[in-house]
Amino acid sequence: MLLSFVIPVLNEEESLRRLSLEITSNCHPHAYEIIFIDDGSRDASFAAMLELAKADSNIRIVKFRRNFGKAAALDHGFRLAKGEVVFTLDADLQDNPVEIPKFLAKLEEGWDLVSGWKQKRHDPLHKVVPSRFFNFVTARTFGLKLKDYNCGFKAYRGEVVKELNLYGEMHRYIPALANSLGYRITEIPVEHRKREFGRSKYGLERYLRGFFDLLTVKMVTQYVKSPLYLFGRAGLISTLLGTAIMIWMAVLKIFYGLPISNRLPLFLGITLILGGLQFLSLGLISELIINRISPLRGLPVSVEKTVNVSPEELRESG
Repeated sequence: MLLSFVIPVLNEEESLRRLSLEITSNCHPHAYEIIFIDDGSRDASFAAMLELAKADSNIRIVKFRRNFGKAAALDHGFRLAKGEVVFTLDADLQDNPVEIPKFLAKLEEGWDLVSGWKQKRHDPLHKVVPSRFFNFVTARTFGLKLKDYNCGFKAYRGEVVKELNLYGEMHRYIPALANSLGYRITEIPVEHRKREFGRSKYGLERYLRGFFDLLTVKMVTQYVKSPLYLFGRAGLISTLLGTAIMIWMAVLKIFYGLPISNRLPLFLGITLILGGLQFLSLGLISELIINRISPLRGLPVSVEKTVNVSPEELRESG
């Protein structure tokens, strides 16, 4: 079996040689390929990768002209990967390749994607607390109960990565994307080592970008087939609330003779009705756009097996 390792690299020159050695030491008896994606490194990472590739023909290198982000690096690496099983892990040595056999054993149980769970993290508190909040919100948003969505150490069946389309910060939501395609997802606890070289490349701004991508992933996984279900629901609620307020205003005017022209609820009711109608219109326009592009293409479809059956066998089966 061929194992593919897709590893984004950003200024990790000191860890690459050791990482390569640890990966190759834990692949036996399987064949392997390592795909390093240089995501705009400014240190000697690319030179270190070149040396590794010269010494081992199973190592391949991609160099981006500038930093495009981890999602873009993974997406490109997935398209190049040829393995029956594809691993992703970070280049900073915090993910321990000794866990590779555990991932393979879990895949053999029938799972399609096995995600690592950093049960004991060696990170500062300002990274651990936001990460736990992120995992809490994400698990409840998508209904997939994982403890660590953001762990970079994952193993996939080869067909899974070929269906993913990553950009922005969507690498954080890979389990949710794969789950929406019908793949079976699980996680296992993995060792998380202390960082020995370099420093973290991510700041607090990534959580803001991640929030916007959470909304995008929610949209494309649950409402891509019928956006009217999303916009229509909001529009209907807004219109009904606005209508109820306007009826109340009418009752006050007709039966009690109270002036309503200068009352805030009157303007609130008008705003809710107009906003609701706009949401409904947006949902209908979105439906027209999707159906105009194609009624079938682009929808998330997962095919597990195709069986050819003759017309005679079909008739006999009723």
